[in-house]
Amino acid sequence: MTTLADPAPQTVATLTHHGQGRLMDGTLVPRVLPGEEIAPRTDGTWRIVTPSPDRVAPPCPHFTACGGCAMQHAADPFVENWKAGIVRGALAGQGIEGEIGRVLTSPPQSRRRARLSARRLKKGALLGFHARATDTIVDNPYCKILTPALMALRPALLDLAQMAAPRSREIGITVTDSPAGADVVVEDARDLDATLRQDAAAWAARAGVARLTWNRELAAQIEAAWQPMGRARVVPPPGAFLQATREGEATLVSFVRDAVRGATRVVDLFSGIGTFSLPLAEEAEVHAVEGEAAMIEALQKGWRGAPGLHRVTTEVRDLFRNPLLPEDLRRFDAAVIDPPRAGAEAQVRELAQARLPVLAYVSCNPASFARDARALLAAGYRMDPITVVDQFRWSPHVELATRFHLG
Repeated sequence: MTTLADPAPQTVATLTHHGQGRLMDGTLVPRVLPGEEIAPRTDGTWRIVTPSPDRVAPPCPHFTACGGCAMQHAADPFVENWKAGIVRGALAGQGIEGEIGRVLTSPPQSRRRARLSARRLKKGALLGFHARATDTIVDNPYCKILTPALMALRPALLDLAQMAAPRSREIGITVTDSPAGADVVVEDARDLDATLRQDAAAWAARAGVARLTWNRELAAQIEAAWQPMGRARVVPPPGAFLQATREGEATLVSFVRDAVRGATRVVDLFSGIGTFSLPLAEEAEVHAVEGEAAMIEALQKGWRGAPGLHRVTTEVRDLFRNPLLPEDLRRFDAAVIDPPRAGAEAQVRELAQARLPVLAYVSCNPASFARDARALLAAGYRMDPITVVDQFRWSPHVELATRFHLG
């Protein structure tokens, strides 16, 4: 019997692309699944009345509080289908019927780069991700997404937070796992004076990190914080973009190599530090174009130090405001494009006119990808099945790759 103290259950109708359940009345509820019956509690939370068969026990004890993950309560096949559905939905919004070839998910404890938040306490420090939609830091000593090497660094990072954080505000600590040791970037920290500089260098030596950057200033470098890019070793600028997992990067590199195989001259647009340029240079000449000069410099150094690669030329260029034109692009047999979340509307417009035989498109945003795909399809390109690459396990983030070709 239903009473005022026992409200009637409601059914979760759908799941948004952010991973929240939507009830029939439009209410959004986190950590639920479609088809589940749920009922409100007096404290504003919800209890599961009838669970979905796709519900599983979250592997992380921080899941209900931490905002780092959204989908640990769902079985892996459900999450894969949901992420494929996000891509299909984005394509449908542009009037495109695309085929999903496969979904490849990085394993737990594989994230090699993360930005953590930290706050100094009266005793000790707090380190972790924010709770969902708040500025509250959730301490996460048992995080299931970061690599074991980064988790092993946690006690040292807590010491760093005590040293670096002002009383009045939190700081950001970006940690990247590299073969030479962790690459640590501290933001919004206390200003470095002579004493603090000595303390920071001593901390880096004790912690065994490769490099410590403090408010954009190099505070200590024990080793070069290099990353493998094919045969090359590249030292990224502090905080530079890097594919989130080694497994995800390997999948994307393999896909791109297969997509442009046979091409002898390849242009790599939004090349970054050479994730694709340097492996592709094992088989072809590559022209890498990137808007950040520091990334291009890192790519060049990596190429010069790697034996047996074909020629790699580079260009610093803002491809949003100054895209390569058709006459520039027609010098190449194939193009690789991996833009930021905003996509590459201006550059794709020029690619569509240039009509290169093959384009390999890698995207971290299905919505901007779908917009760009529509322009390419309208220009006569055909799109192969899409590979969904899930590097941000248990999160709403989706990456993908596909090949466009003429004829």
